[in-house]
Amino acid sequence: MNFKAILHSDVQKFIIENTTAEVSKLAFLKNPFPNLDYKVILNQIECRQKSKTKLPTWFSNKNNIYPSKISIEQTSSEVTAKYKASIITGESLIDLSGGFGVDALCFSESFKKVIHCEMDTVLSEIVTHNFKNFNVKNVQCIAGDSLEILRGLKQKFDWIYIDPSRRNDAKGKVFLLNDCTPNVPKLLNEYFTFAENILIKTAPILDLTAGLQELNFVKKIHIIAVDNEVKELLWEIEKNYNDAIKIITKNFTKTTTEHFEFDFNSPAVAKYGLPQKYLYEPNSAIMKSGGFDEIAVQFDLKKLHQHSHLYSCYTLKPFPGRIFTVEKNISYTKKEIKLHLEKTKKNITTRNFPETIEHIRKKWTIKEGGAEYCFFTTDKNDNKIVLICTKI
Repeated sequence: MNFKAILHSDVQKFIIENTTAEVSKLAFLKNPFPNLDYKVILNQIECRQKSKTKLPTWFSNKNNIYPSKISIEQTSSEVTAKYKASIITGESLIDLSGGFGVDALCFSESFKKVIHCEMDTVLSEIVTHNFKNFNVKNVQCIAGDSLEILRGLKQKFDWIYIDPSRRNDAKGKVFLLNDCTPNVPKLLNEYFTFAENILIKTAPILDLTAGLQELNFVKKIHIIAVDNEVKELLWEIEKNYNDAIKIITKNFTKTTTEHFEFDFNSPAVAKYGLPQKYLYEPNSAIMKSGGFDEIAVQFDLKKLHQHSHLYSCYTLKPFPGRIFTVEKNISYTKKEIKLHLEKTKKNITTRNFPETIEHIRKKWTIKEGGAEYCFFTTDKNDNKIVLICTKI
C-alpha cells in the first residue's frame, strides 16, 4: 500500500473534511487526486467513519492508516479491548490473531512486551505504521502464520491471546471452536508449551456448555455486552486448572457498567412468586450466561416462571438490567386486552409466551412506542399474563 501518498497532507485533509459525508455520493464525484486510487481514499473515509464510535482513539488520532472495511467491522471495539487489558497482565503477551491491532494496543499498556502476529502482510504493515504513529514502542509486529512464528521464537510468554477465525473455505461461517482457524482445542497442548495462561475470544453465539466440552482447564468465562448487546466471550485458560469455573458478565452502557458473576454449575435454586410491585429484566450478558437462578438468589428476587426469566419483588434495589414499576397485571384474555391494550401505543416484550411480538401487534392493533412497557409472559401457575409497566 502506498502509505506516503495516503499520508500526504492534502489527502488527509480531504479524508477528515469528508468524515460526515455519504461515501456513496462521494463515489460519483471526480477524484481530486488522479495519481491515487480513488477507491483507496473512499475506503479510508468509510473506515474512519466506522471508527468514530467503535474506535475513538483511532478516530481522534491524525495520520492513521485504515485497512479494508471488513477488518474494521471484525475488530474488537475499543471498550472491549480495554476490558481485556484490564483482566490480564504480565511481562509478555503474544497476540496470535493480531488483525487491526486494537487488542494489541490495549495490551501494550498492561504488558511490557507484546508481539502482534498477522498473516496479511499489508495489514501487518498498516498496524506497524499506526503503532509508530501512536508512539507505542513495546509492540513488535510480525507478518506470517502465527503458529510458525510462535515455534520460531522459541520463548515463553506470560499470556497467549487468540481470536480464532470463524470462517473457513469449506464451511463458510462456523461456530464450534474445532471448526475455527486455528483449531485451538487441537493445538491447546502445544500452546501450553509456550505459555501457561491463554485468553481466547469467541463469538457470542458459541454456547457455553459446548465451549467447555471443547476446551480444557477453563478458569473464567467473561461475557461482554455493550449497550445490552453481547459482543464477545472471553475464555481464561490456565494450564492444569481444575477448580470452579467463574462466570463474569459485563454490560458497558453510556453511563455505567453492570457487573454480575457466579460459579458455573452453582447450586443456587430460585424461589417463584407472582408479580409484585417491581419487575426486573436481566441484561443480555446475564441472559447469555444462563445464571437465571443465581440472579434471583443474589438479589433476593422471586422468579415469575422457570422459563420466563423475569423477576419481581416489593422493594426497589440496584440491578444489572432494566427495572419497571408494575402498573397493571392482567390476564391474556380478549376482554382484558380489548379494555387495556387494543388500539394503543405500547412497547412490547415477550418472555416465555406462545405468540410473537409482530403477531400481537397485528392481532390487537398495538402501535410501537409510548411510555408504557408491556411484558407478555407466563406466571408460576402457567397462566398467560400481561404486565403493563413504566420504566424506572
